Amino acid sequence: MKRELKLIDATMLVVGSMIGSGIFIVSADIARNVGSAGWLIVVWVVSGIMTLIPAVSYGELSGMYPQAGGQYVYLREAYNPLIGFLYGWTFFLVIQCGTIAAVAVAFAKYTGVIIPWFSEKHVLFAAGDFKITAAQLLALLQIALLTYINIRGVRQGKQVQNLFTFAKIAVLLFVTALGFSIAANPDVIAQNWANAWTAMKTTVSDSGLVTRELLGGGDLWTAFGLASVGSLFALDAWNSSTFTAGETHNPRKTIGQSLALGTGIVVLLYMTTNFSYLAMLPVQGDPNAADALGRGMQFAASDRVATAAAETLFGGAAAILIAACVMVSTFGCNNGIVLTGARVYYAMAQHGLFFKQVGKLNSRQVPAVALVVQGVWSAVLCLSGKYGDLLDYVMFATMLFYIFTIIGIFRLRKSKPDEERILKAPAYPYLQILYIGLATAFCLNLLIHKPQYSWPGLIIVLLGVPVFYMWRRNPGPHPSTPSP
Repeated sequence: MKRELKLIDATMLVVGSMIGSGIFIVSADIARNVGSAGWLIVVWVVSGIMTLIPAVSYGELSGMYPQAGGQYVYLREAYNPLIGFLYGWTFFLVIQCGTIAAVAVAFAKYTGVIIPWFSEKHVLFAAGDFKITAAQLLALLQIALLTYINIRGVRQGKQVQNLFTFAKIAVLLFVTALGFSIAANPDVIAQNWANAWTAMKTTVSDSGLVTRELLGGGDLWTAFGLASVGSLFALDAWNSSTFTAGETHNPRKTIGQSLALGTGIVVLLYMTTNFSYLAMLPVQGDPNAADALGRGMQFAASDRVATAAAETLFGGAAAILIAACVMVSTFGCNNGIVLTGARVYYAMAQHGLFFKQVGKLNSRQVPAVALVVQGVWSAVLCLSGKYGDLLDYVMFATMLFYIFTIIGIFRLRKSKPDEERILKAPAYPYLQILYIGLATAFCLNLLIHKPQYSWPGLIIVLLGVPVFYMWRRNPGPHPSTPSP
C-alpha cells in the first residue's frame, strides 16, 4: 500500500465520514422525543461525549497496531480471531454497507428536491411489494461512482474527500452564522428557553391528533435513549482513519491525532449548528401549521430541520439551497466510508477470513476487489431496506463493538503491559468506565424499546460464529500479512 495520507488527510477523512445528512434532519426526531431546547442540547452533549471518549482512547490502540483494518485488528489482538471476525462480519453485513446505503438514499432524497424526477414516489419498476424508485437508482449510481473513484487509487479518493469535506465544513459554518446573526428570532429564542427543561414526548395519531406527554424518571430516560439513536448515528464513522493505517504516514501517531482532531471538530460544529436551529425555529410545533415557524423543529417537512430554519429567512428558495448543501455533504461522507471500509475486508482476507481475492491489491495498490464486493452488498441494502431501519441496525451493532474495543484496552494493559504505547488513553480508567456504562445503557434501551431492530442486529452478530469456523476449516491459500 502507498502511504499517501498525512495528518490533514486523515483528519479530513474522519470529519468527512462523520458529516453526512444526520445533522440536517435528526434534530426533528430528538425534538419529538424530548420536546424542549435544554434536553435537546443535552442529547447532543451526551452523544458528543460518547463519541469523543472512544475517539481519544483509540489512539492507544492505533499506536500499538498501525495496520490496515483498524478496529478489526484491535479486537483480534485484544481478544482472539473470532471476536475480530465477528466485528468484520457485522461491519460488512450491517455497519459499513448499511451506512453506505443509508447515506446514498439520503443523497438521492435531497437530489429529488432539486430534480423531481429522482423522487422516491417515482417508481421505475414494481413486482408485488418489491419496487425500484428513481431515488434508489440514483443511490446505486452514487455507490458505483464512488467505488470506481477509489479503485483508481487512494490519492484520488483523498482528493475527493478533502474537497468535499472543506465544502461541508463551510456549509455548517454558514448555517451557524445564520442562526447567530440575521436569521436569529428573539421571540423564538425566548420561547425555546422559557421552558427549556420541561421534557415532553410528542406523538401524532393517525387522525392527526397531537399528544404531548410530560416526561420524568424512567420515561425520560427511555425517551432520552431513543432520541440518542439519531445523534449517535450522525456522529458515527469517527473511527474511519483507523482502517487506513496501512496508507498513512507515521500511523502510530497520525491515526490517534486524526481521531481526536476530527471528532472534536465535528462535535463542535454539531453543537453550534443546533444552537443555531434553536435561534431560528421553536422546538415545539403543529404538524398542520402553514409555515416553518408554526411547524417548529418537531414537524419540519420530512424532518428537514436545516431547510425549515433557512426557510424562515429565504422562503421557498431555502429548500433548493439546503438540498444542494446536503447533496455535497452526503457525497463526501459516502466517499470516506467507501474508501475506508474496504480496508477491513482486505485485512480479514489477509488473515484467511474472507475470500482470498479480497486480500489482493490492484496495480494502483488499493484493494479493488474489496471495494467492489462492498459496493455490491451496499446496493442490495439500498434496494431492500428503509433509511430508518438501517439506522437502527447500524447503531446497535456499532455500539456493541465500541464497548468491546474499549474493554480491549483494559485487557491489553493487563496482558501486554510492556508493549510500547506511544499515545495512551487519557484519564484511564475513569473515562473508559464512563463510556462503557453509557454505551451499555444505550444498547439495553434499544433492546427493550426497539426490539424489532436491535435483536435482529444481535442475531446477525451471532450468525458470524459458524461462518468463522467454516472459514477456519477451509481457508484456502491467502496472501501473507504485510508488516506495518
